[in-house]
Amino acid sequence: MDYVYAPGRNHLFVPGPVNIPEPVIRAMNRNNEDYRAPAIPALTKTLLEDVKKIFKTTTGTPFLIPTTGTGAWESALTNTLSPGDRIVSFLIGQFSLLWIDQQQRLNFNVDVIESEWGQGANLDILASKLAVDSAHTIKAICIVHNETATGVTNNLSAVRRLLDEYRHPALLLVDGVSSICALDFRMDEWGIDVALTGSQKALSLPTGMGIVCASPKAIEASKTAKSVRVFFDWKDYLKFYKMGTFWPYTPSIQLLYGLRAALDLIFEEGLDNVIERHSRLGKATRLAVEAWGLKNCTQKDEWFSDTVTAVVVPPYIDSSEIVRRAWQRYNLSLGLGLNKVAGKVFRIGHLGHLNELQLMGCLAGVEMILKDVGYPVKLGSGVAAASAYLQNNIPMIPSRI
Repeated sequence: MDYVYAPGRNHLFVPGPVNIPEPVIRAMNRNNEDYRAPAIPALTKTLLEDVKKIFKTTTGTPFLIPTTGTGAWESALTNTLSPGDRIVSFLIGQFSLLWIDQQQRLNFNVDVIESEWGQGANLDILASKLAVDSAHTIKAICIVHNETATGVTNNLSAVRRLLDEYRHPALLLVDGVSSICALDFRMDEWGIDVALTGSQKALSLPTGMGIVCASPKAIEASKTAKSVRVFFDWKDYLKFYKMGTFWPYTPSIQLLYGLRAALDLIFEEGLDNVIERHSRLGKATRLAVEAWGLKNCTQKDEWFSDTVTAVVVPPYIDSSEIVRRAWQRYNLSLGLGLNKVAGKVFRIGHLGHLNELQLMGCLAGVEMILKDVGYPVKLGSGVAAASAYLQNNIPMIPSRI
């Protein structure tokens, strides 16, 4: 039974964890199995091959780690770098801040490039640092692709162009937790050395699996990296990959079957179609926000995220009250403002296994909540703006034509 009952479904519109599709729930509804029996290695082998497709890599080596995105961060850092190594890391919001904190606590020399929250990574400063680093003291560039605290998406291909322009060998490590499987992501084409995501985001699984993908350059770096690692050591995984058993420790059997079902759904829709669907959801949400007379926390169109929109409220409204009212009265879950933007923004997550009509229900709920907290919104304004756009842009469902 639900801990706190409410009729109907909970409308889950935080930027992760997200809605879990029924086929994935059914796939996970199974007993435990012996992971050393032939079935699980056979399943794992297909998963490792198919996971490469969501990163758009043919050369990367994936690791399915029973952890969260935070553990995936640590895996990426400790397998490729040594204590004292210089890292350039961008601080643009709460999650990039947390990754930087981890980098510092792991005893790396972190060179922080900070931007105002709501702005993207300052690549001009990166260019100036690369230009003077003829000794190649910078060992890695760390960047969050999609900062969920502010709804900012960074341009990864531009980072790669800078590294190539200055012929700099630094590794490119990317947090793709709220972007991979939802936003355009091209690991091989953009020369990304380590990319990572979490199962609870666009893959639409429960929390508990961190997925890391390493380029051949990153695998080579792991052979000499001196950071202490045990649970996250890629070497242990690679040893068991060669043996054909794949697992250095016990995996979550249920999550493996869930991942199989989640990938099947993505491939049935088509990854490019999934990305385009998220583009529609993001655009529709931004049109609704504009119709309400509110501002997006993201300061330039080029940084708009298609997986989360952070909405700035007027100074006389506490955005936390919007989130509380949503849950208490409408069974709607919205994202809180975090750290520097606490009380100033609320976040609408629109990623994962989600369609346009589900989003319209969320937008209608937000309008009622805005009215509840004293904001003079015209009911139906945002819904009308979003539906006018969507009605002209939703494609036919291929399987039903």
